[in-house]
Amino acid sequence: MTLTEGIEHIFFLGIGGIGMSGLARYFHRSSCGLTEDRPAAPDRVQTYHVCGYDRTPSALTKELEEEGIGIVYEDHPSVIAQWSLDPSNTLVVRTPAVPEDSAIYTYLREQGFTILKRAEVLGMITREKKALCVAGTHGKTTTSTMITHLMKGQKDDVRCTKGVNAFLGGIAMNYGTNVLIAPESEYVVVEADEYDRSFHQLRPYISVVTAVDADHLDIYGTEEAYREAFAHYTSLITGALVMKHGIALQPRLQEGVKCLTYGVVSHQTSDVSCQPDCYAENIRIVDAQIAFDYVSPLATIKDIELGVPVWVNIENAVAAITVALLVGVEAEQIKTQMASFKGVWRRFNIHVNTEKVVYIDDYAHHPQEIASTIASIRKLYPTRRLIGVFQPHLYTRTRDFAEDFRRVLSTLDECILLPIYPARELPIEGVTSEMLLTSEGTNELTNERVVEKADLIEVLRDDVRRTKEPMVVLTIGAGDIDRLVPAIAEALNC
Repeated sequence: MTLTEGIEHIFFLGIGGIGMSGLARYFHRSSCGLTEDRPAAPDRVQTYHVCGYDRTPSALTKELEEEGIGIVYEDHPSVIAQWSLDPSNTLVVRTPAVPEDSAIYTYLREQGFTILKRAEVLGMITREKKALCVAGTHGKTTTSTMITHLMKGQKDDVRCTKGVNAFLGGIAMNYGTNVLIAPESEYVVVEADEYDRSFHQLRPYISVVTAVDADHLDIYGTEEAYREAFAHYTSLITGALVMKHGIALQPRLQEGVKCLTYGVVSHQTSDVSCQPDCYAENIRIVDAQIAFDYVSPLATIKDIELGVPVWVNIENAVAAITVALLVGVEAEQIKTQMASFKGVWRRFNIHVNTEKVVYIDDYAHHPQEIASTIASIRKLYPTRRLIGVFQPHLYTRTRDFAEDFRRVLSTLDECILLPIYPARELPIEGVTSEMLLTSEGTNELTNERVVEKADLIEVLRDDVRRTKEPMVVLTIGAGDIDRLVPAIAEALNC
């Protein structure tokens, strides 16, 4: 991809974010001649020098540094002097997660650097290839990763798409990365993020829309404005829309763009308007494994096994299979790949599975996502006690959906709340995790309480020791709760 004549450096502001790290890897690996299947070509001359800033080190930034990408962690212009960045040959890519008053960001603006949002750069890529996008309040990362895995096929199988390029919102467990590079492929899979209306920068060839449940009301203000943003997004699609059946969205499609709805059918009906165009039927759950039949105007595929047996993944799989069929992936490859799909890091990852304890970690942070995760666990482990640990993400989301959070969390047998993870936000007076409790009192004898992160491991260890019945422990949230996962797994694996 050619950005601008004379660009030598690309500096990422907020490089440690999952989306920004994907772009950084894309330009770094492309410049070095890297793909996920091939090491760097020895005679390849690097086109771009990729570097960046992030607020704190993480496992992801460590991986980027090990791949040869330079990163600084101090928000001061002096720390970037080592790269001799010049406005005439440097492109700066930023994420809205970096505040406007960041010292480095302020310096780069004042010095006249060309600065683009991540979404603008991603949009340029979607104009060069056929973009297969996934938008929606929930399920974007899993569905886009499924599409990628279905299209990629085996390493020696290039019958259809010669692999696929992909920018994913999480680490694909099959590949250990959030970006795939396949220069010979005409397709790119992109997670279409609605935050800050970023997805309006994209030009989708085919797009899935999974849900339009209101979120990011700090940006949109109202549910109506949120749904309007999705309606406008559908007007950008040039090939086909694959839309969840029954969602509150009136698509605004260009002439000639087809629309297929998808979902799950539990029983047949003579009224075709009451069922989706593409659906799963004959769903079977045996020994915590899920299989189903796929039916659509495109194909019927029997006995599909879900590699990650989560109930909500049935719908995600139907959407992903539909996209794969639309671009010509064969049914045999779809069955093989779906069975071998390992999922996405922090999307229903099972870390402990013993007779006494099953420990699952999930990224769910919206009330509807949490409800879906809980429902999946109840179907897979109907007789086990369910203990949930939730770290609320953002003060505004906690405030705006407090009632919904209380309703959903009350379905747990036991609920443990961590303090709110603020991310980009400053505290809001009166908005705390305590407001999500459904009953008074937070002492350790109640079935719901707020605890500090430092105390969580011991609290869970005590619960396991005290409870005689088999249990499922679930950690959920989009903050930094993931950093506790290894220690929790070690404590519960007894």
